[in-house]
Amino acid sequence: MSISLSSFPLAGRTAIVTGAGGGIGRAIAVQLSSAGAHVFLAGRREAPLIESQQKILDLGGKASYVTLDVRDPQAIADLVNQAVRSTGKLNIMVNNAGLAYREPILEGNPEQWREMFETNVIAALNGSQAAARAMRAMRCAGHIVNIGSNSARREGSGVYGATKAALNVIGATLRKELEREPIRVVQVLPGPVLTNFDRHYPPEVVNELLRVAGEEPSYKKAIFCPMHRSNVCKWRRPLIMSKPRMLDAPCFSP
Repeated sequence: MSISLSSFPLAGRTAIVTGAGGGIGRAIAVQLSSAGAHVFLAGRREAPLIESQQKILDLGGKASYVTLDVRDPQAIADLVNQAVRSTGKLNIMVNNAGLAYREPILEGNPEQWREMFETNVIAALNGSQAAARAMRAMRCAGHIVNIGSNSARREGSGVYGATKAALNVIGATLRKELEREPIRVVQVLPGPVLTNFDRHYPPEVVNELLRVAGEEPSYKKAIFCPMHRSNVCKWRRPLIMSKPRMLDAPCFSP
């Protein structure tokens, strides 16, 4: 049985996905690859990126990975340049990397606020600018996709929601700037998604999400930093670390 080109609508295209080591980013990367794109996976930790790459390769797709800190504008520029050098083009840029601290404002840490804005807003700005410049230089059509959050539309969503609201404004502004060019800017605002991004929400919240999804949670002991959503404290700067404690953490596949 022959396979038509319509089965691979993104054949010959090049895409970049930040935060591609798991969750929404990995799912997007796999779908782009399944549609025929060569996907460049970007993130801070190498092991999850290798897992994402292998998943794509096992499905017959094309993927490369780059370990970087999305908050570093030069690293983002280098990523875009590498994709262009390797494939001769850049068609899709997905700014997916994100970070959330959910503490109330009156109990919040200014260093965490700064980290959220740098990751959720400035990194997306850097990625959008670098991608748009590359697409312009090659005179090719392209898409810039910003993964926001429904938190941007909800009252009481805190500083995290503020970063996603800022991302919406940036996306709308960039769309206006590029309206006469063949570069489209898209904002995606997911609601709650069962990924490790939110694995340290209060147990009652996680249990309800799992119930709605038809899943039963399993638990294991893990180190938890109250000031950070990761369960590996050494990833954080000493300035914003709190004393870790042991607790039962819900576990589900990324």
